[in-house]
Amino acid sequence: MSASQRALVTREPTRLRAARFGGQARAGARAAQLLQKLGLTRDWDLLLHTPQRYRDESTLTAIRDLVPGEEAQVEAVVEACQVVFRGRRQLVATLRDGSGELIVRLLHFFPSHQTLLEAGRRIRAMGVVRGGWAGVEMVHPQLRAADDAALPDRLTPVYPTTEGLPQAWIRRRIDRLLATAVQDDTLPEAVRIEHGLPDLATVLRFLHHPPLRTDLQALAERRHPMWERLKFDELLAQQLALRRARQERQRRAAPAVQADADRAGLTGKLLRSLPFALTAAQRRVWAEVERDLAASVPMNRLIQGDVGSGKTVIAALAAARAIESGWQAALMAPTELLAEQHFLRIEQWLAPLEIEAVWLTGRLRAAERRSALQALQQGRARLAIGTHALVQREVRFANLGLAIVDEQHRFGVAQRLALRDAAFAPHLLMLSATPIPRTLAMTYLADLDVSVIDRLPPGRQPVATKLVARRRRDEVLQKIRAEVGAGRQAYWVCPSIEEGKNTEASAAIRVFEDTRASLPELRIGLLHGALAPRERSAVMQSFVQGQIDVLVATTVVEVGVDVPNANVMVIEDAERFGLATLHQLRGRIGRGTQRGACVLLYDEPLSEAARERLKIVFDSNDGFEIARQDLRLRGPGEFLGARQWGLPLLRFADLERDQQLLERARQAAAALLLQHPQAARRHVQRWLPQATEFLDA
Repeated sequence: MSASQRALVTREPTRLRAARFGGQARAGARAAQLLQKLGLTRDWDLLLHTPQRYRDESTLTAIRDLVPGEEAQVEAVVEACQVVFRGRRQLVATLRDGSGELIVRLLHFFPSHQTLLEAGRRIRAMGVVRGGWAGVEMVHPQLRAADDAALPDRLTPVYPTTEGLPQAWIRRRIDRLLATAVQDDTLPEAVRIEHGLPDLATVLRFLHHPPLRTDLQALAERRHPMWERLKFDELLAQQLALRRARQERQRRAAPAVQADADRAGLTGKLLRSLPFALTAAQRRVWAEVERDLAASVPMNRLIQGDVGSGKTVIAALAAARAIESGWQAALMAPTELLAEQHFLRIEQWLAPLEIEAVWLTGRLRAAERRSALQALQQGRARLAIGTHALVQREVRFANLGLAIVDEQHRFGVAQRLALRDAAFAPHLLMLSATPIPRTLAMTYLADLDVSVIDRLPPGRQPVATKLVARRRRDEVLQKIRAEVGAGRQAYWVCPSIEEGKNTEASAAIRVFEDTRASLPELRIGLLHGALAPRERSAVMQSFVQGQIDVLVATTVVEVGVDVPNANVMVIEDAERFGLATLHQLRGRIGRGTQRGACVLLYDEPLSEAARERLKIVFDSNDGFEIARQDLRLRGPGEFLGARQWGLPLLRFADLERDQQLLERARQAAAALLLQHPQAARRHVQRWLPQATEFLDA
């Protein structure tokens, strides 16, 4: 990491030290630990610890007017207070205000509560009213001495907290910071004025203590205009970090991989030997990849393409280009099954070109592994295909020039980093069959170049999707018989079972046995993750070669499996699958010239959420539309996975609702880096103090 990059991600030096909490150091250290449980380690974190709701403490209610079930505030004099034993030790006080009597009951109390509730003291109690055997009462209300203090003229914040950290302590701490720390605004005044944004101090004071007549619904839903500044700042920080990451990567050296006829012109030979012609979309994407490879700065490109769109051939072409330029290439896949499918297909394409490829996974025997490692280190093997075993410490390449990561969202940041060197970086090509909505790409992929294969190969027809209740299972079996009778094959996919109740394998075995009993005349195969790797490979090859009519499988067939003759897929308990998985599974069929049929077999009754998911898949074959709906239902956290991407998820901005704000933040990031680099650095320090790993990924 360069010095400028380290400066960008240095933590803001405003730690919440024990001494800052006031009182004794031990008490301060305890408070710091409790704050850390809430993810609050800096003063800035506390300022952004916005209330989860608000209380209106500006009015008082007479005791006679209290309504059970409603929250209210009373001011009254303590008539009596004593510790009683009614099943458990309690502190019970009687309050009077001239209109009636209220019981205050504390099940957990301290000496300070007894002091506050001494007879004769005037106090204010705010809480939910309930009817008790002795009249109206409040259990554990908020208590404070009245002391003739004026009623507040603003709403009182109620913060998310943890046991041992009282609301009053959090309020006092945040109020002190509001009086001092918010004056430090990282956004230059010229930028604020250009975008019509209020100053930071005004915004934070409003959000922590809004006026009495504020629209609380708009505030809770973050639609209130005062939220715009924090959303903008958050989006701006991400855009700045991503742009800076791109700049840093452009400073690293990478091999200039260009076509070289003197090295046998492998790419041209591969194109001529393929049993199909590239589609217009594939040619466009290959031209983009080809241009990146020719540059002496590292490519950082993501290829998005729906299932079956032909991403693998682009990866093979890129590998051939690297190899013909004298470099090695590596392709990493998340599962052994997918890695093996890649190896078999790409090796078949490259074999006539006399390119030595090695297969590297965790299941290799020791002798096979040593041989593969030696071939890579000595440079004899020009291509390595495998799982995360490719990034183990003992794997050494002679001259790695291109790293390809398939289904890259399934890998963690550290695994992607392992393919790179501090000073020298091979080109990085990432593939994804999970289409990413535009707003998500703008927010999380701004440091990548994104190519989209937006057309399926000619002759492919959309898969017909059918929703069928489990009670009609016999009709589905008849459909399977008819398809196999016509010379085709079928998948029957089972869901995963929750850990502790059963195993994925036992669910597949049960369905396998039921299917075999229902279709005794057909050849039924079984594939699940608990099988030994060699068994899985043998079963898959039997299916590919047409020796199995119906393959009962778990979601191990979700990605990478390509059997053009398999034209029907039944997904058992489809209501238990996510949208992305359903779409990926459906993409395994219809890969030949016949139209495929996907049967979503569901159990009744369906929940509303399950009904909505199934309807989305039924209505659309468009992966980008399904991804957009998936994002709407699940949010960016589950859609991307925080660990996989490394970038902190948005806390305030909403990708659907705040698209225009995101566009403005992108424009502002470019201008800020150019015109106010120091302000840009401080802004990222404030919002993304732990962005180091992400900026390198």
